[in-house]
Amino acid sequence: MDWTLFLSALLSSTLFPGGSEALLIYRLNQGADPLASVATATAGNVIGSLITYAMGRFGRQAVRHGSEKAERHVARAERWFARFGRPSLLLAWLPVVGDPLCLVAGVLRVGVGSFLVLVTMGKLARYAALAWFV
Repeated sequence: MDWTLFLSALLSSTLFPGGSEALLIYRLNQGADPLASVATATAGNVIGSLITYAMGRFGRQAVRHGSEKAERHVARAERWFARFGRPSLLLAWLPVVGDPLCLVAGVLRVGVGSFLVLVTMGKLARYAALAWFV
């Protein structure tokens, strides 16, 4: 397993910025196995999203009283979630909105099973598309 790719994907799917896509492309250009690389990046990214979900689920009050910028991102994610519901979690891979969507899903106590299925589908599709085009 490519632990660097895994950790990059995990960190970039929490509230910390990261660039797992660039590392995946680099690894693929260096001859890494596409299926293993996509699986590794997806697993790390989904686990990172699950950490963000747990932060929302178990830290509801802290989420609601964070920094002004964080509150704006959470408010935007709540609007997306109110408008599109659980299927919006398919877009958890998007920059700026994706991480707060996972946080809001935790705050709103979305079932962990449906959360994992939808987030995994979206993140897998993103990494698979990247690998396909490389």
